[in-house]
Amino acid sequence: MPPATSSSASSYPWPLKAVVTITTDVTVSMPVIFYFHGGGFAWISANSVGANKLCQRLSRELSAVIVSVNYRNSPEHRYPSQVEDGFDVLNFFEKNTDFEGFPRNADLKHCFIAGDSAGGNLAHHVAVKACETEFRNLNFVGIIALQPFFGGEERTESEIKLVGAPFINVKGTDWLWSAFLPKGSDRDHPAANIFGPNSRDISGLKFPATMVVVGGFDPLKDWQKRYYEGLKRSGIEAYLIEYPNAFHAFYGMQELKESSMCVHEVREFMKKQLAKEKN
Repeated sequence: MPPATSSSASSYPWPLKAVVTITTDVTVSMPVIFYFHGGGFAWISANSVGANKLCQRLSRELSAVIVSVNYRNSPEHRYPSQVEDGFDVLNFFEKNTDFEGFPRNADLKHCFIAGDSAGGNLAHHVAVKACETEFRNLNFVGIIALQPFFGGEERTESEIKLVGAPFINVKGTDWLWSAFLPKGSDRDHPAANIFGPNSRDISGLKFPATMVVVGGFDPLKDWQKRYYEGLKRSGIEAYLIEYPNAFHAFYGMQELKESSMCVHEVREFMKKQLAKEKN
């Protein structure tokens, strides 16, 4: 497949809310992935080099149009600013399905919401908000959560034991939560602890099928598994994909075999959900 190309966000009608990444093959109808980058809610933007390269790769290997959401960062902007930005992007596409520059073969009836790390957290919250909204032009068929960033007041076994893991540690995540959550909140705020003591019941929502990717050397893995288990308890179709030797953010390192395996699993998940829509 030809290499991916990235369209500049500044050419679109919203103020730097998203970057659209497409492959040059415009002859085949392609699903749309609304993608939320990682960075602990505090760092990185949609057009950062690493985030953009990942979206280009996903666009190419998944044969999908990627809409990479350029949400505001904390601590200058706290929750729910990031969720509001993500939902603004969905609303824009709901109201503007054929604006100039957007590929004509993008199939908005087959949409996924995806994200890595903090972006996986936002993917969940935006999906919940989308479930409560009646869209006519957008149809969401799946959620892709790559090592989503969830937490709580409790210290889990993986947080305690994996103190030397790459890229992430409890001291760092504590600061990120303090910068992201509303002032005065603790980590059991429902924005962090999805199925914790203050969380809402989502069992009545038509929440899309969700795949949750977990790495064995990720201090957040216990929270990610609890998220998967909470989805299952809520009657939501959910899949847990584990890579025992993977650390946090492994998916962004193309040279790792687990990274390629992960993209393959995402592709298979998408195929499965898209096949259901066609039957």
